Amino acid sequence: MTPQISKSDIFYMEMALLLAERGRGFTSPNPMVGAVVVKDGKVVGKGWHQKYGEAHAEVNAINDAGDKARGADIYVTLEPCNHTGKTPPCTEKILSSGIKRVFAALDDPNPTVKGGGNDYLRSKGIEVITGLCEKAARKQNEAFIKFITTGTPFVLVKCASTLDGRTATRTGDSKWITNEESRRHVHELRHAYDAIMVGMGTVKADNPSLTARLDGHITKNPVRVILDPFLETDPSANVLAPNPDSGTIIFCSESAPEAKADLLASGSTMVIRVADKNGMLDLADVMKKLGDMRVTSVLVEGGSSVIASSFSAGIVDKVSFFYAPVILGGDDGFPICRGRGPEFMRDGIRLKNVSVNHFGDDVMIEGYI
Repeated sequence: MTPQISKSDIFYMEMALLLAERGRGFTSPNPMVGAVVVKDGKVVGKGWHQKYGEAHAEVNAINDAGDKARGADIYVTLEPCNHTGKTPPCTEKILSSGIKRVFAALDDPNPTVKGGGNDYLRSKGIEVITGLCEKAARKQNEAFIKFITTGTPFVLVKCASTLDGRTATRTGDSKWITNEESRRHVHELRHAYDAIMVGMGTVKADNPSLTARLDGHITKNPVRVILDPFLETDPSANVLAPNPDSGTIIFCSESAPEAKADLLASGSTMVIRVADKNGMLDLADVMKKLGDMRVTSVLVEGGSSVIASSFSAGIVDKVSFFYAPVILGGDDGFPICRGRGPEFMRDGIRLKNVSVNHFGDDVMIEGYI
């Protein structure tokens, strides 16, 4: 018999999802997870997975509840783990606490452990109800789900454009197309994603730092990924400057000069050779190598060629295009994508699950490939 789900059940799970969000940017390669302990209609414990390697959400919520956990329900956004990793199994914590019922939004997407935690709890007499707010939980951990099921990162392409589709003027000027609110959201994305990827053209033109900067908030800087086939990166470029969170990975052609590779490689910078494909770096190979390094998500902020190559290589999962209410009125600026497109409109890339958000006068269109 399917248990009756009440409005209060949904409320508590939505609370757990909000708690999980507090871990965004800090838990990778683990998922974000939140948990709420409820007894006699009152929240008695709250917790979330705060950082990779530290206690999981269920443990923090049960510890917060203390003795009140006995006989209570726990609402958790992901199936409790039943294996020992960096921390002990959460199922054992649930059993020892006296929790009587578990609501889990999402089964663990890891195919090697999926269902194990729920089945173990049921075998011990704990009632387990799954699927509550599953759609929201799946979206929240979309990057983790892609990585754990395929071994390759979730890829988001972000760009900022005028209404007539230009990312810079003919002189290369692009500061600033979008407003401050939009740019703040971009830094939130940088904090949330494991890596940020650009091409050699962006490094040369802008000398960016590619860091996450949010005033008043602790942020995590992404790994900086540079596509540089012939190793033209200036050793003094900002993307090679050490930062406390992550280093830089330069992907180059297999034929790139060895001397240049030796010059650029350092304690915080890696140079990795990948296969060539149609005269360009094989981005599928790049993604495989990043996945092997446990990079679960990549934010593509490259220029026209890198964006076009990412679409062509079929590595993109999601797009966030920011449009500012600006019109250049010419065809000599830099386009969003450069190169040869399809012959027919029907062959264009069509997005699904599209959403529209406003940042002041700017509009962000977001959707999935």
